[in-house]
Amino acid sequence: MSDFRWGWCGTAWAVLVFCATAVVSPAQTFTSLFSFDRTDGKAPYLVSLVQGTDGNLYGTTQYGGAKKLNFGTVFRVTPSGALTSLYTFCGQPGCADGGYPYSGLVLGTDGNFYGTTNGAVFRITPAGTLTVLYNFCSQPNCADGSGPVGALVQASDGAFYGTTNAGGTDNKGTIFKITATGTLTTLHSFDGTDGATPAGALIQGTDGSFYGTTEYGGASFACGGAFLGCGTVFKITPGGTLTTLHSFKGNDGNNLFSGLIQGADGNFYGTTAEGGSLSGACAYGCGTIFKITPGGALTTLHSFDSTDGSYPTSSLIQATDGNFYGTTGFGADLSCDIGGVGCGTIFKMTASGTLTTLHSFNGADGNDPSGGLFQATSGILYGTTANGGISQACDFAPCGTIFSLAVGLGPFVETLPAAGKVGAAVKILGSKLTGATSVTFNGTPAAFTVVSGSLITTTVPAGATTGPVQVTKPVGTVSSNIPFRVR
Repeated sequence: MSDFRWGWCGTAWAVLVFCATAVVSPAQTFTSLFSFDRTDGKAPYLVSLVQGTDGNLYGTTQYGGAKKLNFGTVFRVTPSGALTSLYTFCGQPGCADGGYPYSGLVLGTDGNFYGTTNGAVFRITPAGTLTVLYNFCSQPNCADGSGPVGALVQASDGAFYGTTNAGGTDNKGTIFKITATGTLTTLHSFDGTDGATPAGALIQGTDGSFYGTTEYGGASFACGGAFLGCGTVFKITPGGTLTTLHSFKGNDGNNLFSGLIQGADGNFYGTTAEGGSLSGACAYGCGTIFKITPGGALTTLHSFDSTDGSYPTSSLIQATDGNFYGTTGFGADLSCDIGGVGCGTIFKMTASGTLTTLHSFNGADGNDPSGGLFQATSGILYGTTANGGISQACDFAPCGTIFSLAVGLGPFVETLPAAGKVGAAVKILGSKLTGATSVTFNGTPAAFTVVSGSLITTTVPAGATTGPVQVTKPVGTVSSNIPFRVR
């Protein structure tokens, strides 16, 4: 996997002045839930978990699988750590389903999951029935793209949007749209000047446009590697008009593997795997956390220095306390693994840039948490590590883990989708929903059906306005993690 990750920039940069400081917080409970053993998967790399309508968590591994296949898996895991392998890739004739899924899954509004392998887009039911929707490189010279890496996002139009890190007109990657029935449209081919090799997932902003990042390319030539340029942040309309919002220069970041999130303040937040301040143990900078406005004004909030982590490759999340949480693939305890680069960290950061290290991995509890975090509706954070754990079944290192981190955040509900018109169907995900007596959209009552303890179905009521969705349970009321937008 290391050949996919090293895109270092070899030019010295000016040292940034930044306001963040790192401290260690004692107030959290970390639990190692599961260690992979190859037959049930290996190396959940760049994979964030997602919660299904049944309350369980779903994800992928890049390698491993049943019958000694090594093409990766789809799995389900309970919040307490009981894992079920649902599917092993390259299980269809001619490997039509592909293999080596780098990214995680997205829960569709139909209750199924959608994802990508190195060659295909697929849909998989919670029971494990997989359907290939599209095989890439079906056009001459891979004009439709090659190597989808970032997770898909389901947009307000019901279609899914994603990126490939190669292929397209100039073989520098594409942005595509695909319907739930498999009709693919290439929206943009990168040419290097506007970015190259997108690796992170897209996000649909509240303005309806999509925002994302590229690992390389852009207007700056400060960084070397397979492509000139340190990477970009871009905006693209659903119709395919792309605008480069920022070209990184190294001192403000370099080498972007992760996508963006839109914060409650309307700005976007992300990480760079390298770049930033040159103080510390990293020759080319240990990576940064940044904020960027929809108009493209970028602020570096934190530069890592290896003692507080290095090489962040995952997207941030903004949890229900308003703080940002994330992971670094390396850093912290520099003696915990071969090579002395550190096993990675979990951190919390305030909107102003004050960073707190919550957990430093030691190998036995995981190594390389490159996939980032997910907040389940219980309030607990979950994640994966690409290596580490207690299993010795893999050749050169343990096969990876699943972990949880409780930081004292309470339960909430999540709506699927997060926006809709009056009369639109909405699923409400949560926990302990049995016996719910009321559902409201920003105070407007809605008719509803309790399907299970983890799922309520409803429709947007007449008169509803944008705001929180609230569910009254036998004990207490829970609100949605983000406002539901009435379109």
